[in-house]
Amino acid sequence: MAQSASYTLDELSALERMSKLVTLHCVEGWSVQALWEGIPLRSLLEEASPLEGATTLIFHAEDGYTTSLSLSFVLDRDLIIADVINGITLPAETGFPFQLVAESKWGYKWIRWLTRIELSNDPEYEGFWERRGYSNDADLDKPYFDF
Repeated sequence: MAQSASYTLDELSALERMSKLVTLHCVEGWSVQALWEGIPLRSLLEEASPLEGATTLIFHAEDGYTTSLSLSFVLDRDLIIADVINGITLPAETGFPFQLVAESKWGYKWIRWLTRIELSNDPEYEGFWERRGYSNDADLDKPYFDF
């Protein structure tokens, strides 16, 4: 639900950048705090000019993994897609070219190897883990399984 747009890594590197100190919480019980640097999603959305009715961002990874977040959550939290972690370019084995920094969400929303973002009017879209019973909102203060 936006004008289709494609960007090279060089074009993306010219966009506004932001750093955030954020903790990733995995459902397996571990967490890690890191300094993430990347592109605010609001900058990409301004470039793409979302059409009226877009409510959801669907994130697609190189390996076929998907997840989603509401457009309002992304904008309210000023989320970024990171290509740098603790001052180091995101390594290929852990997410290059981009990882979504989905602060306040369980780790399965922190999609790695991000290659495409789709704007949708489907607030019920379920990604890989959500189709397997994980909560679609993934709030840290709630269980990560839907019962």
